[in-house]
This record gives sequence, C-alpha cells and structure tokens, in this order.
Amino acid sequence: MRSKTSISAVSIGFSLVLISGLRIGAQTPAAQPQPTAADSGTSTDLFVMPGSDFDRPGLLPRANLNIGIGHTFGFLKKDPIGDELTFTYTYENAGSHGFFHTNFGSHTEALGVMKNFVLPRTKVVTGYTWVQAGLTSFTGYAHVENRFYDGEALGAAVHFNEHNAIWIQETYNKIPTIPWYTTTGIGYTWSW
Repeated sequence: MRSKTSISAVSIGFSLVLISGLRIGAQTPAAQPQPTAADSGTSTDLFVMPGSDFDRPGLLPRANLNIGIGHTFGFLKKDPIGDELTFTYTYENAGSHGFFHTNFGSHTEALGVMKNFVLPRTKVVTGYTWVQAGLTSFTGYAHVENRFYDGEALGAAVHFNEHNAIWIQETYNKIPTIPWYTTTGIGYTWSW
C-alpha cells in the first residue's frame, strides 16, 4: 500500500508542477515579433525608367533608358538632404535617329541622394527630389570622351501597394561641354 501511495503522491506532485509551469508560461508575455523593413523605415528599390530627352536648344527627342537600385535608411528620414542612396546606369542616344540606337550615345553611371516626402491628403502618391553626380562616357567618336554628370530631379511616385509603384519625374541634366537638357521619365519600381 505504501508504494501505491508514493507513486500517487509523485504523480500528483508532477501534475502540480506541470500545471503551475503552464500557468506561469501563460502569464509571461509572448516574444514580440522583430520589426520588418517597412516598420523600420528601410527598403531597397529596384527601378527601371525609360524616358525621353529634349535637348536644349531645339527640343530634339532622344531615348533615355535608366536602371538603378536605391536603399532607404530609416535613421535619415528627418535629414533635409535625403534618406535614400542610389546607384544608376543610364543610356542616352545622341545620334540622329531619335529613339533608335546609334553609335553616338552616352553611358552614365551616377551616385545619388533621394529625399522622399509625403504629400498632404494622400497616402497613394508621394513626392521626391533626387540629386545625382557621376561620369558620362560618350561613344561613337575616335576615342571615348568622359565627362562629369550632374542631374537634379523632381518627381512623384504612385504606390499600388508597399512593393510596387510608378515613378514620374522631370530631370534637369548638365554635362560640361554640351548644352543643358531636360528628361521626362516614367518608370516602375519594385521595393522589398
């Protein structure tokens, strides 16, 4: 009889420990999920932006094809200069055939700083400013000519969801030794 009592006591004690452990576990708060990139204000953007140039003077249409990547940093949200660092490659046709490829083109690699800002009374459309600097290489001549590039853009992004948007922008471009020109562009960006 004594062995049955000790086995019953052990099983009752074990049950009490198990139940009290479950109650303690139920009362402690669950682990909080880690913030996502969207919650922390960071994101990476891949964008493709075909557009057209209007060379000044003359309003000559030219192809302008732009692809790039940018990364937004949450801690720079209040920085007046920008919160997103970008790297882009742009091909521009400088030949006589407008949007068709010719030997006379420019290839630009540029680093940039973009400042994203909200527009009042809308959550679907945001605005941005974008300053870029880089190196342009002119092809089609006896030798490749390299020049400094400066571009300043003002644009808007229409967001379909947190991962997809359409960009619309106007850019003022300047390369020493050639006239300034503007670029009107529309493009797609995918963010993650």
